[in-house]
Amino acid sequence: MKKFKVALFGNDINTYSVARAFYEYAGIISDVFCKTTYGPCGNSKICNLTTDPEIDLPHVFLPKVLEYAKKHAKMPVLLVGCGDNYVEQIITHREEYPENVIVPYIPKELMDKLIRKRDFYEMAEKYGLPYPETLIYTQDMGELTELPFDFPVILKPSDGVDYWHNPFDTQKKVYKLDTLEEVNSVIKEIYAAGYSDALILQDTIPGDDSFMRVMTTFSGKDHRTIFTAMGHPLLEEHTPHGIGNTSIIMSCKDEELSQKIRNFLEAIDYVGFAQFDMKYDSRDGKIKIFEANCRQGRNNYYVTGGGLNIAKYLCDEFIHDVKNDYITADHDSLWTVLPMGVAYTYVKDKSYVPELKRLVSEGKMKNPLFMKGDMSPKRMKYLLRSHYSHYVKYYKYYR
Repeated sequence: MKKFKVALFGNDINTYSVARAFYEYAGIISDVFCKTTYGPCGNSKICNLTTDPEIDLPHVFLPKVLEYAKKHAKMPVLLVGCGDNYVEQIITHREEYPENVIVPYIPKELMDKLIRKRDFYEMAEKYGLPYPETLIYTQDMGELTELPFDFPVILKPSDGVDYWHNPFDTQKKVYKLDTLEEVNSVIKEIYAAGYSDALILQDTIPGDDSFMRVMTTFSGKDHRTIFTAMGHPLLEEHTPHGIGNTSIIMSCKDEELSQKIRNFLEAIDYVGFAQFDMKYDSRDGKIKIFEANCRQGRNNYYVTGGGLNIAKYLCDEFIHDVKNDYITADHDSLWTVLPMGVAYTYVKDKSYVPELKRLVSEGKMKNPLFMKGDMSPKRMKYLLRSHYSHYVKYYKYYR
């Protein structure tokens, strides 16, 4: 196997899941650049941590990458972002890296279109991807007096990176609002904090967490879609900052939707990982797309644990120049970051519980954070505290 180095950016479930994929693929230890040692990658034998509280800022990020690339100048260096802020930095500085640095991502112009939800919905309209009924709000529209759809409505930022760069006390990833007064109040609060881009107001698709769907894809340097892997979330987090983060996913398939997304990606010349967040709308029987992320998702181990190791595909394409034929994942697996007692209690549609128990009994349940052989006392203390805190969080926030 050709020698190379892997630099991951982040220290969350996403990051550890990618590091685990590299370790399971070929025993590779990932070099992880992050803000603090506190997190899933801390005290891990499969992660070498370099910390700096400003690692996601250009004046720190670029020198760190250049120093790392120079240190390993005799081999390829693969950069993998595990958060939108890191992916943005990797892509933005593409032209400043030495030749041994590999950037498995799309150009910045395309990234900007996809991560800004208002632009993404325009692209979805052009290429026939279904999405919820949407109103794009800009500051010059002033106070709203009516909406084109009924309450409750969803409100979220068009530009998530800029949004989180302007924090405030009651900030949420997504808002579900019941009145026009609430809508106008939240809008004022968001802009008062310094956010400047558009906001997205959407029709609320009915249904609990089990109506959600997710699609992870990987595209090669030649823009061919190499795989699509669909998952069926049954629960999401319900803490204020965690709303929208999946907690448990069963594998599933939808050939028609997979082909639509494949056609879309190839039409726009996509490269690398993408993840689409979606929801099934029982009113018309369609799965509708909320957003596209220009990276593997926080829950990416549902793909690796189901048999398609994401590190292998990344290395085949960008390190070893091995071409893989297109595949739609057809696995039978369960991904979770919850104690199963929480899952059995809070999955609203109890008809799913027997299937969950079957997957557990057959050994098809994967929690990406608990890897055999990577259980130092310090890491176990962190993991167990975090793991069992879900009982408290769901009791407090789940409605």
